[in-house]
Amino acid sequence: MLFSQTIDTHFKLDQIGYKLNDRKICVISNPQTGYNAPDPYTPGSVLEVRKQSDNSSVFSGAPVAWNSGATHAQSGDKAWWFDFSTVIVPDEYYIFDATNNKRSYPFKIGNNVYNDALKHAVRFYYYQRCGMSKATPYAGTNYTDASCHKGSQQDLNCRDVTQPGNVALEKDLSGGWHDAGDYNKYTNFCFATVHYLLDAYEQNPGVFKDNYGIPESGNGIPDILDEIKYELDWLIKMQNTDGSALMKVSTLGFTGGSPPSTDNAQRLYGPAASSSTRTLASLFAHASIVYKTIPSLLTYSTSLLTKSQLAWTWLQNNPGNSTYNNSGFSSANPEISSYSQNAASLTAAVYLFAATGTSTYRTYIDNNYNIQPMQWTYWYPFESAFQDALLYYCNTTGATASAVNNIKNNCIASVSTNNAGLLPAYNNQTDVYMANMQDNDYVWGNNQFKCETGSIFYNMLRYNLDAVNQTKYRNGAAGYIHYLHGVNPHGFAFLTNANQFGADNPIKEIYHGWFGDGTIYDGNASTYIGAPPGFIPGGTNKNYTPDAAYTGAPISPPNNQPVQKSYKDWNTSWPENSWEITEVGIYVNAAYVKLLSKFADSTAVATSMENTTNSENNILIFPNPASNIIHVVAANESIQQVEIYNSLGEEAYFAFINGHASDIDISNQPSGIYFIRISSNRKTTTQIIIINK
Repeated sequence: MLFSQTIDTHFKLDQIGYKLNDRKICVISNPQTGYNAPDPYTPGSVLEVRKQSDNSSVFSGAPVAWNSGATHAQSGDKAWWFDFSTVIVPDEYYIFDATNNKRSYPFKIGNNVYNDALKHAVRFYYYQRCGMSKATPYAGTNYTDASCHKGSQQDLNCRDVTQPGNVALEKDLSGGWHDAGDYNKYTNFCFATVHYLLDAYEQNPGVFKDNYGIPESGNGIPDILDEIKYELDWLIKMQNTDGSALMKVSTLGFTGGSPPSTDNAQRLYGPAASSSTRTLASLFAHASIVYKTIPSLLTYSTSLLTKSQLAWTWLQNNPGNSTYNNSGFSSANPEISSYSQNAASLTAAVYLFAATGTSTYRTYIDNNYNIQPMQWTYWYPFESAFQDALLYYCNTTGATASAVNNIKNNCIASVSTNNAGLLPAYNNQTDVYMANMQDNDYVWGNNQFKCETGSIFYNMLRYNLDAVNQTKYRNGAAGYIHYLHGVNPHGFAFLTNANQFGADNPIKEIYHGWFGDGTIYDGNASTYIGAPPGFIPGGTNKNYTPDAAYTGAPISPPNNQPVQKSYKDWNTSWPENSWEITEVGIYVNAAYVKLLSKFADSTAVATSMENTTNSENNILIFPNPASNIIHVVAANESIQQVEIYNSLGEEAYFAFINGHASDIDISNQPSGIYFIRISSNRKTTTQIIIINK
């Protein structure tokens, strides 16, 4: 019977895996409405967790009907939850339903299960690089290409769209990342992108390595910082000598070509504007803080700070908001609202104050921090980068105490109570797939918004807010990762070629000029190649509508579906307009990288049984061996939490610290080998300790 088991897609779980001590719930779906309603399923009364290697059962239990058997309106599904959180031994497993002789996809349990996914999600940016050849060994053999957009009147000699015949206005605007599935580049559209990637590194640097297989790998700098620098170097070119910043580099419309080097259309730049200058002021200031931690990039950090201050000065000398009308282009208009422009200035002041300590910036913050989430006591994903800056200010030396208290209390009230879609939704088990969002949030770019919501949850841990609910916030944040990895109505892992890092049912198609419909990368090709691993589509979009010129049969899905089923794995262009659902974007991957990095593993196990010092972070753990008390001291960073696990992976100790030292009582623990895991504001590290009574 074991050899005739059938993998069944009604079992929805994180196909990449789960960390040892995280909550683990498999959702077993029974579709009632939507495209898959003709395929019902009722699980047996007992399910098992079995090892993939030998089919041995390690856990069994009863699935529990979600909401007493009600149908979840957003997905159109009834479902059961099967909680196997007590399975904590690293291995590869699957869920087995003996009654129906059905099983799930295999999945792994281990603290490093997400590391490869994180690596490929960062490598996505290498393939988005403009003006750089993609060559082996850095590019996969199916993804090589010559340098793109370096032809006549392209990025090396880019012309002003308002005076395309004026050779004197040519600029070298080469480099940077292609924004999405097209090859255009927009200053404002990288605002959240770069902030999120900087956040990801700054908040957990230890998970990012120097071996991701990009041209800069091995240079002693984490590859994520090399990748961000590729974009920053382009943004530097977009800044005029007076400090103002150009809006965009684009063809007149949307051109393409597979591979990108075949796109020979003329490219032009849009004028400088207040909004793009605010973006540069904010990004350069934040980046200057992060790159200052890399000794070889101190000069670069100083230069970024100078350029940020230059942009700030330009803004003070040129007050008011821009109203750029995209004249001359039919490609996207990157202008943002006056409100968003003012909020971007607030973020610039936050990072400039953190970088310089200059009181002028603090005064600006204190006079302007009452942005919409504060006014409404309603924090939500669509202003995540602004909200992140407010919390960043709270951890900045010299911040005004009253403002800090107001921000923290407002955030706590919003996340814990006022926004029913956050902690209240977690407590009420509102979403059967454990990644709640309101109906109106399932719009173009939803996978980004999912990750941003997960980061709102995780911010509660990072800033030690609402301490009594910390475990719920961690579980809540993880739910949004699990959603992208397969815990969704479709059972898709929303990453291309994710089978290379553990997922068995990844999406096969994205809207992208290089990897699009009719290319060798198409999902319908005779031999499937697909896009490189780690590209994330925009996601579910209940508002998807084909162009008015479309005259074919209804495209269902995504049309005529429950909200969460408004997705289709396809990549056709006009008039079907699949880009509204499956187009990738630098901002989508960035939101994912930021959230996933909180769950990746930076373990560097020390086998020495001496008193252990982590020299990189100056964390001292002593004595080792120990009998009653272990002292943990950090000289130059703030310890956020300490976890201790025994050799079976069982949690023996957990505490939030938020300080530079802690005395850990281990008097109740038996003798043996243990692992101590210390999370600081710089990284997470795990080391061996001995308890000897």
